[in-house]
Amino acid sequence: MITYILYTALAGLALLVLLPRLKTRYFFQDLSFAISSLKIAISLNTIKKRKPFYSMLDGFLDKVAKHPHKKFIIFEESSYTYSQADKESNKVARALSTHAGLKEGDTVALFLGNEPHFVWLWLALTKLGCISSLLNCNIRSKSLMHCFSCCDAKLLVAGADLKQAVEEVLPTLTEQGVRVFILSEHCEVEGIESLSDKVQQASDQPLSPQLRANVNIKSPALYIYTSGTTGLPKAAVINHERLWMSSFLQSIAAVRSDDVLFMCLPLYHTSGFLMGLCGAIERGITVVLKRKFSASNFWNDCRKYNVTVIQYIGEIMRYLCNTPKRDNDKDHKVRLALGNGLRSDTWEDFLQRFGDICICECYGATEGNVGFVNYCGKVGAIGKEHFLHKMGYKYALIKYDTEKEEPVKNSKGFCIEVPKGETGLFVGKIEERAPFSGYAKNHQQTEKKKLRDVFVKGDLYFNSGDLLKIDKEGFVFFQDRIGDTFRWKGENVATTEVADHLLMLDFVEEANVYGVKVPGHEGRVGMAAVKLKENMDFDTKAVYQHVKNYLPSYARPRFVRLQDAVVVTGTFKQIKVKLGQEGFDPDAISDPLFYLEDNNNYVPMTQQIFNSITDGKIRL
Repeated sequence: MITYILYTALAGLALLVLLPRLKTRYFFQDLSFAISSLKIAISLNTIKKRKPFYSMLDGFLDKVAKHPHKKFIIFEESSYTYSQADKESNKVARALSTHAGLKEGDTVALFLGNEPHFVWLWLALTKLGCISSLLNCNIRSKSLMHCFSCCDAKLLVAGADLKQAVEEVLPTLTEQGVRVFILSEHCEVEGIESLSDKVQQASDQPLSPQLRANVNIKSPALYIYTSGTTGLPKAAVINHERLWMSSFLQSIAAVRSDDVLFMCLPLYHTSGFLMGLCGAIERGITVVLKRKFSASNFWNDCRKYNVTVIQYIGEIMRYLCNTPKRDNDKDHKVRLALGNGLRSDTWEDFLQRFGDICICECYGATEGNVGFVNYCGKVGAIGKEHFLHKMGYKYALIKYDTEKEEPVKNSKGFCIEVPKGETGLFVGKIEERAPFSGYAKNHQQTEKKKLRDVFVKGDLYFNSGDLLKIDKEGFVFFQDRIGDTFRWKGENVATTEVADHLLMLDFVEEANVYGVKVPGHEGRVGMAAVKLKENMDFDTKAVYQHVKNYLPSYARPRFVRLQDAVVVTGTFKQIKVKLGQEGFDPDAISDPLFYLEDNNNYVPMTQQIFNSITDGKIRL
């Protein structure tokens, strides 16, 4: 009753504040967002105060009790109810507890693609009070070991299809005393134990909540990897509070309990796991899980499973728009698309071709402390400012010098907030309500994301690394990324990691990796400026074989520029901005250029190839 009175009072207050804005065309959307935000704030406050702690797992178990026979996961030709998912995860938890000796507080690395076992494993580990480290299933060798090591995992569980990748690092894992399990019924490789047979033999009876009795809302729940601004991938610490907050995004987007969510994004990503899976659990809906995205099968799958909500990154929408047009393009039940990274031109093309679908674009970094939601459907915007949001979270866009790669300061040494309509670096104030948990075992990179003394002495802000713009109506627009990271194919690519791999080639002396814009494509594609060792030639086949072996496809440089000397600043920092602006036009660049053709080999870049890329005849 008290909660109801509080909610009514707050809603009334929101209405009073919004009344002067009644003449604005977004009044009702602003009001709806205000009401949703207040509901979520009350829900989150209730969760924080509950004793014992009420986790996302408890939310799942409540859904199991509420509708045990409702479909939770649909995967290929199989489906699993909420009750079946609960029992499957009980069996996994008991198998891991018995055979791996897991206990509360242990960290387990999950190395597998999209499949139901991913969900069972996470639920199982949460039931044991353990932390899940979600490894990108595309990483290999050095990157894989780095990601595994930086979260102090004592156990690695891998998908059967990733056995070879595990074998490559098995000697190091064995040396470190790490136990390795694989999702198969038997394994003859010494040092790798089978898990599926042990799960089949385990009981599906519920586990005692006492196994996770010491877990609280501030306890780590997950490690999700992000490349950040420099170096190898970093493990962003996701606590249980963040898990809940991210899950409420579906509520803001007006996802209903009878919706069916189509999930083709990787579960090891923030979008797929937090916004997608956890959001689905909070709403109590059905998830159609796909191993990977397929443009040709997308709409047929949506029709087959009566999908009503899809989740995307900008690339997915573009791929859908690039498929051959069909008479039944608008014949589906999809009413809502939730995601990020959708460009204005693709947005408009998508709506025109596939019908009146509400698009809810959002913005936020995996480790970030402030985000935005475009709850109005404004084409091209990543979010919209709202007075309640601004009351709860302090943020600003500050002037930034892209050449010096640092914020511009005034005469007093403080940052300068940009006026509406101008581009600035987005920073969010770090405080109790908007914490920044940082990166596991990486104090240096955690500190690099913090900006101190921004507006007053002693204040502390999170550096997003993103340049944004806010117009006079409060809509937020993404402009660019700064630092040593670019985004391609929906993935963040750390330039220093790619450069380190290129330097392993015996004929490469220096390598400077950066992203370049390509017409008709989201993000930036990878390009490398390379200086060869004296009297050495550029071996195209060797370079291709090397990047193929060590880098996922999205991180491989599509263009290579040979230079006599890699240009640096006065403080010996590699210059990326200018190179990125110069692009890959052989008519404008005198240096030798090479192009990774069809992911098969590096060939000399010609004007014909350049024109075909810029005209859209060659898709990257």
